[in-house]
Amino acid sequence: MGAERLTRVAGRFVVLAVTGSIAVYKMVELARRLVQAGATVQVVMTKSAAEFVTPLTFQALTHRPVEIEMFSMQDERAAGHVAMGRQADVVVVAPATAHVLARLAHGFSDDLVATTVLATSAPVIVAPAMETHMWQNPATQANVAALRARGVRVIDPETGPLASGDIGPGRLASLELIESAIDEALGASEGLAGRSVVVTAGPTLEAIDPV
Repeated sequence: MGAERLTRVAGRFVVLAVTGSIAVYKMVELARRLVQAGATVQVVMTKSAAEFVTPLTFQALTHRPVEIEMFSMQDERAAGHVAMGRQADVVVVAPATAHVLARLAHGFSDDLVATTVLATSAPVIVAPAMETHMWQNPATQANVAALRARGVRVIDPETGPLASGDIGPGRLASLELIESAIDEALGASEGLAGRSVVVTAGPTLEAIDPV
């Protein structure tokens, strides 16, 4: 499962940033598929995410310690709280709650997930999951628009049964969609490798040859 979509992850460093939603259990399967496809997967969890799934579960699948705390005595000499963002080939924030969307959109750096996103130059993929009214709230939509304007790939949630028992938009996107987004992001970054990119700000003026 997922092998046909995860064709570019082998040998790549994927940061999987997991936040506090009931949908967090689906990330266990995503981590398994990524590892199976040859990726190095570093899981970063918020403290609330660890209330739903234990860090040990992810550690057993990825064979790497799960990071939760912003600062650790072991890593701080090497600025460990930003090192993962710098090392990442892609950062995936899933499931992303409304609270996390707001913090990412406003550039907060008060936990390891937010700091990792701020510190990375790699592609960032965000897959929200929340109740319908929270997803449709203008504040949430403004945060999504702000993230997209900065180049973040936001995968809209699906419509379906929610934890509350309601049916509506807010259900975490399928793993297949998230996998495809990861592969596309890695493919796009490969396409720019070794290329020269010219960025212009404002008009460029050229003289017109007489005809």
